[in-house]
Amino acid sequence: MVLSDNNNNSNLIRPTSNFQGGGVEMGSRHNRRALGVINHNLVRGQSYPCVVVNKRGLSDKQEICEKKQADLAHRPITRRFAAQIASTKQSCLEETKKTTNGFGETIFIDEECKSPADQPVPMFLEQAEAVPDQSDLMEEVEMEDIVEEDPIADIDSCDLKNPLAVVDYVEDIYAFYRKMEGFSCVSSDYLGQQCDINEKMRSILIDWLIEVHDKFELLKETLFLTINLIDRFLSKQTVARKKLQLVGLVAMLLACKYEEVSVPVVGDLILISDKAYTRDEVLEMEKLMLNTLQFNMSAPTPYVFIKRFLKAAQSDKKLELLSFFMIELSLVEYEMLKYSPSLLAAAAVYTAQCTLYGFKQWSKTCEWHTSYSEDQLLECSRLMVGFHQKAATGKLTGVHRKYCTSKFAYTSKCEPANFLLQNQQL
Repeated sequence: MVLSDNNNNSNLIRPTSNFQGGGVEMGSRHNRRALGVINHNLVRGQSYPCVVVNKRGLSDKQEICEKKQADLAHRPITRRFAAQIASTKQSCLEETKKTTNGFGETIFIDEECKSPADQPVPMFLEQAEAVPDQSDLMEEVEMEDIVEEDPIADIDSCDLKNPLAVVDYVEDIYAFYRKMEGFSCVSSDYLGQQCDINEKMRSILIDWLIEVHDKFELLKETLFLTINLIDRFLSKQTVARKKLQLVGLVAMLLACKYEEVSVPVVGDLILISDKAYTRDEVLEMEKLMLNTLQFNMSAPTPYVFIKRFLKAAQSDKKLELLSFFMIELSLVEYEMLKYSPSLLAAAAVYTAQCTLYGFKQWSKTCEWHTSYSEDQLLECSRLMVGFHQKAATGKLTGVHRKYCTSKFAYTSKCEPANFLLQNQQL
């Protein structure tokens, strides 16, 4: 819209016809700069938005705003009056905006005269596609929480008030057991250095000691420590065949002194051996074994690990008995020495679960506390299933007979987990 020559409008200032030096003379010195820019565009044949200015170079709305502010300046200042002044200034700023033309000059333009193309685009229209829907994100987070299954349980929360459970130190204790179990293990082929003893003799001795242990009603810790002392001693000391049973008796005597409150006397052990050895021979072998082992009786056996792992599996009495049945079957077998005590204990619990429930079961809690995945246990577990299959029909049936009584809830009569072996064949 261009400026029109309207005589009835006294507020419009028309350019004169005198051009000096490419400029335009204006009726007022105060608005010379603004009208010069407008006439320059008219000379070039360009249209310009409608600008209504007064003699001071201000638009009508600006002048009205100034009058309002001048009127308000004579009134006393109160809180309500101060708020009114602030709102008046804000409305004036919103109604009138400054802009710059192509020559760097500043002019005042009414908002009503601006073309639609000059209007700013609302922010929500520009960012509608860039900002993702927050409701979708919340739904995705909720779905992730729902998918998460089998959380790791706090197995020690029930023992917080039990000082014997040492909940504050139990993780450190088992970390130390893990570190020390490697020093208490023996080579899986240590019997190769023995001239008069073989694997079969060792199995016969341990199968017999399991029956003796049950007859004396000793603690489970005593049995596991007895076998550990036998293997550690035989790996360092050459023993004749006729002295092998004496080694077993003395190892049980030392384990009883370490674990039991009431220790069997030497005479009872001699009677168990059918008086094959004298008292002096028992005491002499006791000195030799202690010196050979350097009086080191503390060793992390599979028992300390299986107790912890059964707690992680939230076991009942039936699962506990079946797990000990599996691990005692493994104690007899010489080939199981290649597995560490912790792995042997974890595999026994896993095999017992498979036997009892009829399918593979190994929770995240068990994996966390044992540090063994299901794949790491399968090899050892399949060997245990094989021992279970021949426990009643083999030559060494001491463990089967022990767990085939009401005292142990006829645990050995459970069907083996044969599906583990079938998966191996496939």
